[in-house]
Amino acid sequence: MAITDLEPYRELVKAVKRSPVRSFWVDYDEEADVMYVNFTKPRSATDSELTEDDVIVRYKNNTVIGLTILHVSQR
Repeated sequence: MAITDLEPYRELVKAVKRSPVRSFWVDYDEEADVMYVNFTKPRSATDSELTEDDVIVRYKNNTVIGLTILHVSQR
């Protein structure tokens, strides 16, 4: 499958360049419509909080280690 529209990837590159985090892993669960963004390995959190826009911010000892983004297809 050839990618013909590269604009979404260009936007992703811009977002990564603006981010203070340089390494991360992304997984998308299409059935659950959830995207998991992890900044560290291992990915075990000690705390988390749900934001008003349905993003779960995951922490380990007061450091953000990842995001769980709900309802991805509606964004």
